[in-house]
Amino acid sequence: MSHDKIVQKENVLQGTMNILHMIKEVEYRMYKIGLVGLNSSIKQILDLAEEYKHELEFISFPYVKTEEVERIVKDYNSHVHAWLFSGPLPYEVAKKTIDTDKIMVHVPATESGFYSSFLEMIYEQGKIIEQLSVDTMSSNNISEEASSQLNIKIPKIYTKVFELDVDTNELFDFHLNLWNKGKIEGALTCFPSVCEALREKGIPAYRLSMSKMEIRQTLRILFEKVKTSYFKDTQIGVEIIEVEYFTRVAEEMKTPYHLQYLELRLKEMLIQLVEKINGSFSDKGNGRYMIFNSRGAIEREIITLEETIQKLAFEADTTVAVGIGFGETAYSAEINAFRAIQHSKEMKKREIVIVQDDGKIVESPGKKRELQYANRTQNEILIEKLKKGNISVKTYKKISAIIQKMRWRDFTTKDLAAHIEMTERNVRRIVTDMCEVGLAQCVGKEAYATRGRPSKLYRLL
Repeated sequence: MSHDKIVQKENVLQGTMNILHMIKEVEYRMYKIGLVGLNSSIKQILDLAEEYKHELEFISFPYVKTEEVERIVKDYNSHVHAWLFSGPLPYEVAKKTIDTDKIMVHVPATESGFYSSFLEMIYEQGKIIEQLSVDTMSSNNISEEASSQLNIKIPKIYTKVFELDVDTNELFDFHLNLWNKGKIEGALTCFPSVCEALREKGIPAYRLSMSKMEIRQTLRILFEKVKTSYFKDTQIGVEIIEVEYFTRVAEEMKTPYHLQYLELRLKEMLIQLVEKINGSFSDKGNGRYMIFNSRGAIEREIITLEETIQKLAFEADTTVAVGIGFGETAYSAEINAFRAIQHSKEMKKREIVIVQDDGKIVESPGKKRELQYANRTQNEILIEKLKKGNISVKTYKKISAIIQKMRWRDFTTKDLAAHIEMTERNVRRIVTDMCEVGLAQCVGKEAYATRGRPSKLYRLL
């Protein structure tokens, strides 16, 4: 066996050992959960989170005013693996503040929370409340849902629906004005500050609360999401990087030494990438290279991979195709990587392509034009229609994904051709076939056309 082959085998073995080591680390790692809420809510959640103390470490981030949530998630997003919010309000603020792929869950506002606060009001006031005011988020209006399910005389409820940027003074005035007019006997509010201010005015005010059932259910969802996320993170990942037309590149070299120098420069760039992700590198010859690592490490360094590819393409003065495969085993990951690179080589711009363990294809990961779609289906009716129209599942799923991403209700074949990397003639043929088998329909023509005949408008069924 040659020295180079021995070195390659040792590299692959070392890469496998690195992956196994990382998997063990993940198994025994304590995952940090950022817990955001009011002090009272945080205490409620922590009391019920005791059973997860060996797997999840909760880091409390209490706030007094909702405006503080924005600063909390911005400052500490890199310090936690996931976020748990005490309610829909801080959750919605956080979602608009940070663009993250981290797990984010919240304790939902449900009818049980409304009933709990309403019963507390009745008990403390010592009478049946027949008129009350409620403020609630527009995205989660529970007062109507809750009152409609009561099999008793429904109280008269005045509801104030608010958006994220609401001024709490406006909510305070809403409740106070109704009280002063004698229209209500109590108030339910989402804001502690509003509740406190109303009570200072002698108004029976109560904060909409969380139930233990809602908290426990949210903790279960969080734990399952964390487990699923890190199970995926430890899957094996294989990157195949191919410097295309390598034979032609080699022929254009002035001497064999120039070619050897080029290969050394290419390897140096790739080894720098491998070192950064702590992976394993293997030279397959003729301009093809393989990198082994965990799925999580590869996904976190997609931008670094993109930069490396650009350098390789510039250095070799040719195109570079990249396919990434994920799988439960090294074999399945490698098979997916071969599928991915074949897909990449079919694209004009040679974008990075990922084939996941479930068969899902991801084109241009990490970019604005990222596109995800499946290349398989279990829908027998769809399979039959595609077979009849001689259309591949992958093509249909990609068209569907593009239309969904672009938010098109109707589309022209010209629109579609610009995004699917096919000629308009090919796209027209595919869409026509789709119409014939009942997967699409022609719904009219463009209202305006700059020149020539107006294009037909189509819609997916």
